[in-house]
Amino acid sequence: MKKILLVLVLAVFASCSDDEKVDYVAKNEQEIKEYIEENNLDAKRSASGLYYVVEEEGTGFRPTATSNVTVAYKGYFTDKEVFDESEAEGITFNLSQVIAGWTEGITYLKEGGNGLLLVPAALGYGNSDRRGIPGGSVLVFEVELIAVE
Repeated sequence: MKKILLVLVLAVFASCSDDEKVDYVAKNEQEIKEYIEENNLDAKRSASGLYYVVEEEGTGFRPTATSNVTVAYKGYFTDKEVFDESEAEGITFNLSQVIAGWTEGITYLKEGGNGLLLVPAALGYGNSDRRGIPGGSVLVFEVELIAVE
């Protein structure tokens, strides 16, 4: 019985970590601001914490958060390492089925427009690793809104 209790106590202590919790909100905000400055961008910040640059607004329809859209994109980290990229013809999806940064950010464009989304982890994949993207990562997307359906 003492051995079981000792194992349980050790398991509890082993599961407690002295590691500091990283404040990704503050870290991401600083990283995005530095990226904007280094790349001389004229970015706007939304209330959610998303930064975006509308390079060309476009002239077609503006999507809503539940629209089906076709988008060509390139996704990379602030160090310019690419983690994902679509073909030139883009991919089609519903904006309610993607990360929050895209659901919001794509709505700043009209059909035919393009821009840059700087997505903090809270609007991306959060603080956990996901499909080769480290937890807490700021994601940068070059996006072209090809069509709104």
